[in-house]
Amino acid sequence: MKFQGSQNYVATEDLMLAVNASATLRKPLLVKGEPGTGKTMLAEEVAEALKLPLLQWHIKSTTKAQQGLYEYDAVSRLRDSQLGDEKVKDIHNYILKGVLWQAFTADQPVALLIDEIDKADIEFPNDLLREIDRMEFYCYETRELIKAKHRPLVFITSNNEKELPDAFLRRCFFHYIKFPDAETMKKIVDVHFPGLKQELLAAAMKTFYDVRNLPGLKKKPSTSELLDWLKLLVAEDISLDVLQSQDNKVSVPPLIGALLKNEQDVTLFEKLVFMQRQNR
Repeated sequence: MKFQGSQNYVATEDLMLAVNASATLRKPLLVKGEPGTGKTMLAEEVAEALKLPLLQWHIKSTTKAQQGLYEYDAVSRLRDSQLGDEKVKDIHNYILKGVLWQAFTADQPVALLIDEIDKADIEFPNDLLREIDRMEFYCYETRELIKAKHRPLVFITSNNEKELPDAFLRRCFFHYIKFPDAETMKKIVDVHFPGLKQELLAAAMKTFYDVRNLPGLKKKPSTSELLDWLKLLVAEDISLDVLQSQDNKVSVPPLIGALLKNEQDVTLFEKLVFMQRQNR
């Protein structure tokens, strides 16, 4: 099975190569990139394109590696034993299977997304080394070895909030999703807004990259924020004249709140516009 892109996701040549390389090497694909560059959506689109069921594990700061394997619900078993429930005799009734257990025991190959792994504790990736490498783990409560029937296609995303351990990185194929250039971005926009007027798109793209290239921004607007902004421009029927600056100077765009998400960046941008007007 080879991933060759999809109708809903604009994948660059090097990204498609990375997906197929990780499948060939039978190693997880570790995807990094700015928030909003489509890391999570990649796993969804690859799974759909290759007709694979997708299991998703969205990591939080409190997530433990054990939760991806299984959890033993001892409290429920104690309560049921006090009530005289017959099912307490079978410990399997109190084993909550995690996404890795589900992926390993699936009757067909699946895609597995471990989303934003860098949100968890620094030991989280190390705690999964054996399971990801050998595709097996031991359940002590039921005394059974859970081995993968079919090796899942694993996607791991990271926003670079924490450094990942070298031992973990060694077990992955790495790809960094670069921020799309203007040509790629137009293809992405065309997927979401196929009927958008080219003049409006050109003006919106110029404004977007002007904002994004402003030095000192705390958070640069991402692809998803551009799409949100374009959706608002179309919904509010913003005219081309409002977006275009007659003297090619940067101006405050309408609905700026879709692009800039904190007061420092809005203030910085407004100061730049003010300084440019003063220098005319």
